[in-house]
Amino acid sequence: MEKRILGIDPGLAILGFGAIACPTAALETGVALSVAKSEAKLVVQPLQLLDFGVIQTPARTEIGSRLCTIYEDLHTLMKQLQPDLVAVEKLFFYRMSSTISVAQARGVLMLVLAQHHVPIVEFTPAQVKQALTGYGNADKYEVQQAVARELNLESIPQPNDAADALAVAITAWFHQD
Repeated sequence: MEKRILGIDPGLAILGFGAIACPTAALETGVALSVAKSEAKLVVQPLQLLDFGVIQTPARTEIGSRLCTIYEDLHTLMKQLQPDLVAVEKLFFYRMSSTISVAQARGVLMLVLAQHHVPIVEFTPAQVKQALTGYGNADKYEVQQAVARELNLESIPQPNDAADALAVAITAWFHQD
């Protein structure tokens, strides 16, 4: 059995997403059915990349249309991926000018997730960096390298927003009980 986690990096112009499958641990008892439980060993399968990408909305389009695009595309994504958990990066802004529009896109995101009745966890950028690199002030490239390493990929996923979303999904996996 596996658990599907969808990571999301919210944005209005570009919303990144990344989905992973997290196999549950299983007891490997070998070929013989008579193997004693004390001889069994715990086997944990590696994470599996399911999908990643971005939802983009054109800058010169009216805000309502952009939010509708995000709404519709997220519904499609939820139906396709059927995640068991969604991990969302908490908003962090360098410029105040983008705060309201990104918050509006995030509101649409949270509405879609509520409509699909999927549990949500949120992480700050520093929590994601800490989980993947062990250092809360790691740079973007270090986090992207960790994503590629954890998913056993030959290269860093592109675009950056998708790699960020995968980092959020992996962070959720690390923080499971």
